[in-house]
Amino acid sequence: MSQQVISLNSLSFAWSEHSTPMLQIDSLEILKGERLFLRGASGCGKSTLLGLIAGVLTPQGGRISILGQPLGELSAAGRDHYRADHFGIIFQQFNLIPYLSVIENVVLPCQFSALRRQKAQLRSRSLDAEALRLLDRLDMADASVIHQPVNELSVGQQQRVAAARALIGAPEILVADEPTSSMDSDRRNAFLELLFAECDEAGSTLLFVSHDQSLQTPFDRVVEFDEINRSAKANPANAAGEGAV
Repeated sequence: MSQQVISLNSLSFAWSEHSTPMLQIDSLEILKGERLFLRGASGCGKSTLLGLIAGVLTPQGGRISILGQPLGELSAAGRDHYRADHFGIIFQQFNLIPYLSVIENVVLPCQFSALRRQKAQLRSRSLDAEALRLLDRLDMADASVIHQPVNELSVGQQQRVAAARALIGAPEILVADEPTSSMDSDRRNAFLELLFAECDEAGSTLLFVSHDQSLQTPFDRVVEFDEINRSAKANPANAAGEGAV
């Protein structure tokens, strides 16, 4: 029987207590090792859903289970620890630490998770060596770049650093929020090849979110966000309402 890695049931979320829910999702299940492409227009609430799945946000109703663990049973600190161990996230805004170098940003998840640190060191002789392996696959291992503060890099370079940071330590779940938006076509293709190869080797589940349907072909399953969000069907204007991202 296939293992459910992400399971959502009767999910409801609103930005304030008295506002209309912007997300109402009856059910969504993602299986171990699956590559799922979640497609939707900018501003429809895709990033909000990712925040709920990662435990950054909490729903007003419903149940979210990650690797069999109901997130509602964890404290805020518990959710942070669980996310550090089991999620690699490429944020739409990157969320890099501007004063840290490229290498320091990439290995950062391993400072917060002993589990990911152990897996990274099993793959390469050191954390830095594993970071360099990933950066090299993204054409970012140049000696003149890796020790620069990330705020000195171009937007496209920062996006690739964020990708390497998400991949280090072979997390069970990789969440990618518009991860190719600042890449040219060649780097985008190389990035997708790396993403799939790393997920295949680690047995990771990939949740890839984008508005760009040209990227969806190699994925196992495509889900239209507005088709699973009952709130959007009932009130299309609500999908672009307060806080929708």
